[in-house]
Amino acid sequence: MEIKWTPWRRAFVKGEEKPKDDRCVLCAKHEEHHDAENLVLERGGTCYVLLNLYPYNPGHLMVVPYEHTASFESLAPEVAAELMALTQRSVAILQKAMRPDGFNLGMNLGRVAGAGIDQHLHMHVVPRWSGDTNFMPIIGETRLIPEALDDTYAELRALFSQENPA
Repeated sequence: MEIKWTPWRRAFVKGEEKPKDDRCVLCAKHEEHHDAENLVLERGGTCYVLLNLYPYNPGHLMVVPYEHTASFESLAPEVAAELMALTQRSVAILQKAMRPDGFNLGMNLGRVAGAGIDQHLHMHVVPRWSGDTNFMPIIGETRLIPEALDDTYAELRALFSQENPA
């Protein structure tokens, strides 16, 4: 039997991970301007793109408005438009970089809907491959990610920096 170690996920899985301060983690990520450290791939005028620190699959990223809000219905039209435009761009870049067979796109609005960060809405972009679900997440409640976040970041950041990556 082969053993896969993912110790960086322990605190998250056990619900023990606490923010370094009281700020919203998604507000802090864009305010700090430490893009590589915070896995920020691209900054738009009203939204930004970053890798999910706890990905479901390699390349799992999020498109996040700068505005701290949980209310999808109150997003200004220009924010909603950029959120969707950056989601489209993210799908195109992930398609080029990772060649997935499909994608899950979505928002979990509210804790009962599955939002881990329920006070700051964000769009998940999750690349999917045929057969990417096996016994590990179903029986063992464990997901194996075959690539380090730093490697994923480096590859995707290079594509996000291009004008037209598709």
